[in-house]
Amino acid sequence: MSSPVTPAPVAKKVPQERTHHGDTFVDDYEWLRDKSNPEVIAHLEAENAYTASRTEHLGPLREAIFGEIKSRTQETDLSVPSRMGRWWYYSRSFEGKQYGVHCRCPIDAPDDWTPPVLSAEVDIPGEQVLIDGNELAEGHDFFALGAMSVTLDGTLLAYSVDTEGDERYTLRFANLDTGEAIADEITGTAPGATWSVDNRHVFYLTVDESWRPDTVWRHELGTDRSADVQVFHEPDERFWVGFGSTRSEKYLTIWIGSKITSEIRYLESSDPEGEFTVVWPREEGVEYGIEHAVVGGEDRFLILHNGVVDGVKAENFTLVDTPVADPTDRRTLIPHRANVRLEEVDAFAGHLVLGYRRDALTRLAVWPLTESGYGELRELEFDEELYSVGAGSNPEWESPLLRMGYTSFITPSRIFDYEIASGALLLRKEQPVLGGYDPADYEQHRDWAVAADGTRIPISIVQRRGTTAPAPLLLYGYGSYESSIDPGFSVARLSLLDRGMVFAVAHVRGGGEMGRHWYDTGKMLSKKNTFTDFVSCARHLVDTGRTTPQRMIADGGSAGGLLMGAVANLAPDLFAGILANVPFVDPLTSILDPSLPLTVIEWDEWGNPLADKDVYDYMRSYSPYENVGAHDYPAILAITSINDTRVLYVEPAKWVAKLRDTKTGDSPLLLKTEMSAGHGGVSGRYEKWREVAFEYAWVLDTAGACA
Repeated sequence: MSSPVTPAPVAKKVPQERTHHGDTFVDDYEWLRDKSNPEVIAHLEAENAYTASRTEHLGPLREAIFGEIKSRTQETDLSVPSRMGRWWYYSRSFEGKQYGVHCRCPIDAPDDWTPPVLSAEVDIPGEQVLIDGNELAEGHDFFALGAMSVTLDGTLLAYSVDTEGDERYTLRFANLDTGEAIADEITGTAPGATWSVDNRHVFYLTVDESWRPDTVWRHELGTDRSADVQVFHEPDERFWVGFGSTRSEKYLTIWIGSKITSEIRYLESSDPEGEFTVVWPREEGVEYGIEHAVVGGEDRFLILHNGVVDGVKAENFTLVDTPVADPTDRRTLIPHRANVRLEEVDAFAGHLVLGYRRDALTRLAVWPLTESGYGELRELEFDEELYSVGAGSNPEWESPLLRMGYTSFITPSRIFDYEIASGALLLRKEQPVLGGYDPADYEQHRDWAVAADGTRIPISIVQRRGTTAPAPLLLYGYGSYESSIDPGFSVARLSLLDRGMVFAVAHVRGGGEMGRHWYDTGKMLSKKNTFTDFVSCARHLVDTGRTTPQRMIADGGSAGGLLMGAVANLAPDLFAGILANVPFVDPLTSILDPSLPLTVIEWDEWGNPLADKDVYDYMRSYSPYENVGAHDYPAILAITSINDTRVLYVEPAKWVAKLRDTKTGDSPLLLKTEMSAGHGGVSGRYEKWREVAFEYAWVLDTAGACA
């Protein structure tokens, strides 16, 4: 006899009025925001109990999927070593252990650029363990490694850890020559740390009350934190601050950026106590990044920017170079192109590497440097219809090789070294997939939907060969912040594909797949394009016979969770279920409150509803929480974390409570809250696998694909 189903929790209503621009909204569930209230915790635990009860029958399927992920994964493994200075750096994983172990071993000779082939079964001569995440995580429910930075001479380590999931890190130091911990400890930092070339000073960031990195500090090893020097502070709440160094290690850089404007300051690393100089004073609407290159014997900055060139906005960015001594003397190297979005440039002693996207795919090109300047640019070519390629771990300035990563929906991740001089592509490692995986058993395709305004929306599709249509289908979407959902391999996804499920990605506007214009037409007062594009993709998949509404699941997380909430209101009859991870489903409440983490920064993405009635009205018209109606919603599974500082748990908690009170029909609405995690969910690879198994079991069951 099966256990009785736990009744669905019913949240009490405590009406609170919110009035802006003459509009009053009554929020019955805002009281759930106070997680110090025992009633709130009790409600979340009741929701967890209800979710556990409604999914109890999926226990065997969850265990099967978890077992499949585990059996396909080579649990004891090593990464491809990357050279820095006198050492090869790499990471290890061990069967039965949750976290990675970071190690190094010495190079054989100064001209040795071929990474050693390491084996997990053989002792590695001279191996030194730098960080063992399993030891650091001991006694904690959550663990995340933030900084891991080694001095240029290889003698000192700075690293930081978060054991709460709230993205506040503790920075610590170690002497790698002796293996001893150094007494210095700095709490409450952002994740990074950067050494100067004197191997004595380290720079780190702290955050304000809204979790915005806003201040750069300089710490001299061996001194008390009270002596740390504030190097830079950004008072404008729209701007985040970052810190790093050029690949050459010659310059330290402070990056200050909002969603639409940036500014960079630089300082020679050999003078860490000096004053930083502005490269290009911030100019509203102009974004740029810099890299240091030595061209024809001269120090130059490469500047990738979207400013105005010859009276025209370089929307997809242009690349210029300047003398370091005069960054205003700009020479165009690559002009703006409407069909190519320049994304990054990396400089090495003998070559440049360009990353860009064209036709919704990433591209990589190598540009040799000659004695007189720039040689002939070469784009690397690949033969799959869909793929992702990008520069990998390349810390060494003098390297004659380019480390790069390549993958697709059906090709496990591959690590290559590209030999600059010869053009040879050397395979260093392919992600092992145990159990006899054969890429030929699967297929991937690009399809196109047409939006109501005539815009063609790319869809990526992967399935097992021979899958019969119409098939159960999981449609994923994101569509914010110019983030692109590029093709990538997933061991876990095989558990869906092998059960006859199709996986598709709707590359909706608001993302960056088709260039900056694609992003701009899916944000601010054009945000609804993101939602309607997704619906158009779903309808296309139904109209072309790939699936049916009774067998299709929508999936998105964070800002993609906002997409899920909006789609649930727009087209509830188009999906059998909706999976929403850490969903941003109460955006107007959040964006109206400048005291909340990230709100002011977000105004450049969504608009400022406090100051602009048009923005308020527009957001009010699509906010999922405020537009919940008496619809027959599909089954919904919302997953969140109690310590999430980016999308607060209260958003999905309120959303589910209101949905349950308002909807018609009897589809189950489930809320699962991780009670000791942050925005990224649970930590530890086995826990993450179990979480994926939980989600996939629900997806398969809801799509009727469990047989």
